[in-house]
Amino acid sequence: MPLPTLAELRRTLVTPGCHEALLDQVLAAAQAPAAAHVFTALFAESARAAARAADRQLAQGRPLAALAGLPVSVKGLFDVAGQVTLAGSALRRAAPPAQQDAAVVARLRAEGAALLGHSNLTEFAFSGVGINPHHGTPVNPCDPALARIPGGSSSGAAVSVALGLAVAGLGSDTGGSIRVPAALCGLVGFKNTAARTPLAGAFPLSFTLDTACAITRSVADCMAVDAVLAGAPLAVPQRTLAGLRLALPQTLLLDALEPAVARAFERTLSRLSAGGAQIVPLPLAEFDEIAQINQPGGFSAVEAWATHRADMLARRAEFDPRVASRIAPGEGVSAADYIVMVQRRRDWIARVAARLHGFDAYVCPTVPLLAPPLAPLLHDDEAFFAANRLLLRNTFTTNFLDGCAFSLPCQAAGELPVGLMLAAPGGHDAALAGVALAVEAALAAVRAG
Repeated sequence: MPLPTLAELRRTLVTPGCHEALLDQVLAAAQAPAAAHVFTALFAESARAAARAADRQLAQGRPLAALAGLPVSVKGLFDVAGQVTLAGSALRRAAPPAQQDAAVVARLRAEGAALLGHSNLTEFAFSGVGINPHHGTPVNPCDPALARIPGGSSSGAAVSVALGLAVAGLGSDTGGSIRVPAALCGLVGFKNTAARTPLAGAFPLSFTLDTACAITRSVADCMAVDAVLAGAPLAVPQRTLAGLRLALPQTLLLDALEPAVARAFERTLSRLSAGGAQIVPLPLAEFDEIAQINQPGGFSAVEAWATHRADMLARRAEFDPRVASRIAPGEGVSAADYIVMVQRRRDWIARVAARLHGFDAYVCPTVPLLAPPLAPLLHDDEAFFAANRLLLRNTFTTNFLDGCAFSLPCQAAGELPVGLMLAAPGGHDAALAGVALAVEAALAAVRAG
């Protein structure tokens, strides 16, 4: 069962030993069959120490921080002192343990969070599907009748929250790695402006695009976690639907929507409009330029090659072949070509930000399809890469923009999860959070049935 939100937990966790009791339940559930492959390592001893510390504070009548004593999963590309940072790969099994926590992990620990374990991910965070041939693939709990993909790359982060093993899943978002699994698992994902949160101690995919952020069950919880990761809370304005001006891009983001996604999205737009939000169709033809600007190779491939070139040349057979094939195009890109990519992207960001001036956000489905069945994608490369392209298509626009975005569940009760993405240019995190809170409140009745 999912855990309550942070506010609900704080109202209920008031008895002696309650945090440790909760942690014991979570640790037991984390080792049950339903949680197979969610974690690559559990930190039971240190997590229990954090829970006991919270219980002592409670007994002494001292106020507790938002995350104190509560289980939080840590994507396995963030360093945790004394643990090996596998980054989802078999190549790093013999790597030395981390000497210190990653910056965002240290902030969570200082907050008193019970760091539950390293969550599984796509190898080196390089896929939106969430399949991992080395450590297994966690199954999306949204459909008890059929094993579906969790989404990636923060697969274990999302499933840990969806199963009620964690109040938040610390993850990363380079092309959609927080928002894609959040959408497919029916959760809330917040990709902040990249510069807001430090990446020290995080195994890199793309130095240009990586973002440290989290998956939770609500916008308010995302804001609470973001305040810890960033070292300061956002000043979120209170908004209502009335007066919101939302751009509806007509280029790329509405193409090839699965019927169930299209229905949920149209129903959501109608509800937002009925509540007073202005939905404005906007060509945003600039989105069609992304593929060309991101050539040759693409930022992720070029920068991943810089990280992995020695292993790609000497140990390529030990990589997930699908991940290796995505890193390989970075090999032949010259410094001159890379500089041109950087310059063209900078110009593109300025032009898109100008187009979006006067809008509170742009809106689209987070992903254009429901979570696909897992089995066909395990062995069919053509199906895998087709799904991966679609899963990352909409979310990547925000990373390329150096922007911020939320994915909110917008399906009705009884439907498979569908994500609604609200996105804005970089630096608009606080304003966007106000929009997301208003939209979340408007959708609550639909989701409750």
